[in-house]
Amino acid sequence: MTDYPVLLHTAIDARDARALAEFYRRLLGLRYREGDEPPTDGSPDDADWLVLLDGSGRRVLAVQEKRDTTPPTWPSEEVPMQMHMDFTMPTVEDVERHRERAEALGATVLCDRSTDEVEPLYVLADPAGHPFCLLVG
Repeated sequence: MTDYPVLLHTAIDARDARALAEFYRRLLGLRYREGDEPPTDGSPDDADWLVLLDGSGRRVLAVQEKRDTTPPTWPSEEVPMQMHMDFTMPTVEDVERHRERAEALGATVLCDRSTDEVEPLYVLADPAGHPFCLLVG
């Protein structure tokens, strides 16, 4: 018996589950759960639920295909973001390096607070429009 529930993973909705899973796989250095890898035989990729694991085999993210989802419009509240993830790194230089990587993978900068003396950070949107932050922590 456990005292508290344990977070299994965070699940994110996306119109294209494979594309968003691939973005986070590459950005965070994750790997697919066995059986969730992209097809290599040329067959269609009909995945609608993909799980990403860290180097220890722990679940980190799941991406669920939801064709009728509407991307958040942050900072506008027209379509609220509903959730976001924060990723920390030790130095401003690391934040800059990972921001560049995220953009190269398809992310868009929504807010640049990289010169903030208290908490330098970037707010980015992943390719499906979900905001996430890269910050010194």
